Amino acid sequence: MNNISVFRNKNNPVLVPNKTILWEAKATFNPSIYFEDGIFYSLYRAISADQDYEGHKLGLSTIGYASSFDGISFDSKRQFVKPEEEFEKFGCEDPRFVMIDDEFLITYTAISAWPPSGNSIKVAIAFSDDLETVKERHLVTPFNAKAMVFFPEKINGKYAAVLTVHTDQPPSRIAIAYFEKRSDIYDQAYWQDWYAHLDEHTLAVSRLNTDQVEVGAVPVKTVDGWVLIYSHIQNYFNAGERIFGVEALLLDLNTPERIIGRTTESLFSAQENYEKNGEVANVVFPSGAVIVNDEFRIYYGAADTVGAFVSVKLAIFLSLLKQSPYKEVIKLRRFVNNPILVPKADRAWQAQAVFNAGAVYLNNKVFMLYRAMSLDNTSTIGCAISEDGFVFNDLSYSPVYVPRMNFETKKEANGFSGCEDPRLTIIDDRVYMFYTAYEGISPPKVALTSILVDDFVNSRWLWQEPIAISNPDIDDKNACLFPEKINGRFVILHRAAGHDIAIDYIDSLEEFKNGLQLEKEGIISARPGHWDGAKIGISGPPIKTEKGWLLIYHGVSEVDRNYRLGYLILDLGDPFKILYRSEYPILEPETDFEKFGVVNNVVFSCGAVVKDGLLFVYYGGADKVMAVATLPINQFLDVLSENK
Repeated sequence: MNNISVFRNKNNPVLVPNKTILWEAKATFNPSIYFEDGIFYSLYRAISADQDYEGHKLGLSTIGYASSFDGISFDSKRQFVKPEEEFEKFGCEDPRFVMIDDEFLITYTAISAWPPSGNSIKVAIAFSDDLETVKERHLVTPFNAKAMVFFPEKINGKYAAVLTVHTDQPPSRIAIAYFEKRSDIYDQAYWQDWYAHLDEHTLAVSRLNTDQVEVGAVPVKTVDGWVLIYSHIQNYFNAGERIFGVEALLLDLNTPERIIGRTTESLFSAQENYEKNGEVANVVFPSGAVIVNDEFRIYYGAADTVGAFVSVKLAIFLSLLKQSPYKEVIKLRRFVNNPILVPKADRAWQAQAVFNAGAVYLNNKVFMLYRAMSLDNTSTIGCAISEDGFVFNDLSYSPVYVPRMNFETKKEANGFSGCEDPRLTIIDDRVYMFYTAYEGISPPKVALTSILVDDFVNSRWLWQEPIAISNPDIDDKNACLFPEKINGRFVILHRAAGHDIAIDYIDSLEEFKNGLQLEKEGIISARPGHWDGAKIGISGPPIKTEKGWLLIYHGVSEVDRNYRLGYLILDLGDPFKILYRSEYPILEPETDFEKFGVVNNVVFSCGAVVKDGLLFVYYGGADKVMAVATLPINQFLDVLSENK
């Protein structure tokens, strides 16, 4: 909980349209504020009355100017920036401005076509010495972007800005850019190179792929860091359920890409009539921020019609931002050439899908055993090997493991059946494989087999006869073995009855041959109301670190049924004890190969390896293809010291 109370000014709205003036007759909103020598200077978005313009009937957006001595009563209103160039032909929207080196830098959204779309919505910049005239203007981004704000001073001798990429081609990203010289700001070659490395510039802001984030106000410098106000829209892809909220980040003064504090929920959302009713109902969108005495003010657009502001005591605001248990939202980084394995039509056994692979690192190579599915929905297991963890050679002209027992052999034509979702653990001289065995009629079961390491690395697929180790009357799957004994006993994770992660201890794996079945000695539960509220299950086996067992797991949302990945850190001596659980997913369906396939909107992992300090998480996309995403393993563990 934020526990931060913001207060709306009693004079709200403080910026209203003048219906007698054409260029601002419909709306005046999203004010950006520059405060100096007791004067509040504002640039805001104005929308005209509907007019015939370039062959269309529309309300044209331009940029207005106003000033005030108290930040409440604004006057001297006039039109300041209007379309002159092709890149802004159909509108100039949502300005933000700062003064650096005695000139004003004014960024805004430029609309080049009507109706606007992702390809015609980009960032532009205007320069002015006095806010009276524009001396030059340029297109900034060659790609879809909005809401670019400059830090109000150079950082380490460079211009610095944050902007929102893909606002109209979601998922959006808030990212940072640095410029050695002024002309770099609008250098298209600079931006093409920057965009090619977007992941490296992205701030870890977004929490869920169903939400939208967008930069709000120019960052405000405080003794504790830069305060960046931004828009957070929940349920963005369901227009009827969107909730517009305002949130904040606290960024390091010298390295603002480092998040040192943040809100964990909205500071405020639409409540008042002027926020609920207007050109676009139920919208509050932050656009300006200033410190006035001991208060922090946030100016915003309400219902895309008027301008207003809220205030909060600065000291309280900063204190609560710093106390946030969550700083950066940890996200895995996808390999740029994903997917790494795709179905092959000329191999019948993997013609429909290759996905959900277990993985081990042996002899400086990554061995990936993946689930393959034929057109008649039979699952078998293939093998691929990589030296760098990214590029795999598929060894499997035929499966390396096939259904052979009654409990996994197809019973109905074209029904789903076979050996699914392998998970691999090395103990001593054997590779143990847990997998889901299914014959298409009775509930899925956990099956166990193993192979000598020497046979495994030399592609001699001499597997032991598998045994079913779960209750035949209960749906049980997603099982794995810890890579070492704990307190002298083997530890197995699985998902019995379909909702929680179950934990079992056993003295010997040989007991399964004598009829022992998995039970449920302890559980890790789903979290209703969260991204993992409907059900959870493990990904691959836990990875031992000096701070605990790192366990990647999948969760399914009650709301959208998406499969996402998160992680747990479990106590080394007592895996019943959870040291940390990720509040937000580390990977979720965003790319086309994750959103569209045999089962849409799925990222599902069965294995991960550590190579040179980098965690490689292998996952299936939409139950169709294999992909990989990475992150330094220490970033998962740093949260323990941050949250002490």
